[in-house]
Amino acid sequence: MERCIISNTTTVKENVIIGKNVIIEDNCYIDYGVIIRDNVHIKKGSFIGARCILGEYLMDFYSNKMNKVHPLIIGENALVRSDTIIYGNTTIGNNFQTGHRVTIRESSTLGDNVRVGTASDIQKECSIGNYVSLHSNVFVGERTVIKNFVWIFPHVILTNDPTPPSENLLGITVEEYASVAAGSIILPGVNIGEESLVGAGSVVTKNVEKETVVIGNPAKMICLTRDIVNKVNNQQVYPWKYTFTRGMPWEKLGYEQWLRNEHLK
Repeated sequence: MERCIISNTTTVKENVIIGKNVIIEDNCYIDYGVIIRDNVHIKKGSFIGARCILGEYLMDFYSNKMNKVHPLIIGENALVRSDTIIYGNTTIGNNFQTGHRVTIRESSTLGDNVRVGTASDIQKECSIGNYVSLHSNVFVGERTVIKNFVWIFPHVILTNDPTPPSENLLGITVEEYASVAAGSIILPGVNIGEESLVGAGSVVTKNVEKETVVIGNPAKMICLTRDIVNKVNNQQVYPWKYTFTRGMPWEKLGYEQWLRNEHLK
């Protein structure tokens, strides 16, 4: 543990391996068998589950087996569940959560309050905003941009190669408040518009307009999101930010009051 700073209020369980230039702040818990490689900074209140690997090697390690300087920063109050692997050159905000067996590749940035479900895979050079929820078994291709308050449901695939195999990658962009339902495939370079909804099992080949619903293979617009009603109570569902509050920053205020407060800051 050469040149490390580890708070005396942090718990480190047996068989943990800690590299050089590691900082672990107050009240963290590092479970059994975790590997923390060089240049990792774990901020206060974080839990790292059993057998996780943090600051995993990039490709430049394998030529001479020397670990280069590729920092990993994990924000406060993270909950990183067992067997998760996070590569270096990555920055993650506060209140991050993963399921089990998540992989996050290098050179990616994740905002605050991001949740990544079990067995999901985020490839390199991705940008993920605040309050983004990726459910289980989601694949996020290289150079994807996911903006704030986006929902990506189980088994969604965000692709990036228009002529596979090639080096000409086109990342997908998912705009704020959009939802992509289970089992959908989004093709390279597509833009998913703000507050739109991609129906389950869709194959999206073209840009999705703001506040629209698309579904099918290939996906086609069927209506506006505001036309959808809840089958249980027959009330309007979208924009979902007015009807869903759990875990959102407007949970106790309502969306409109929260937005007004944000504008006053």
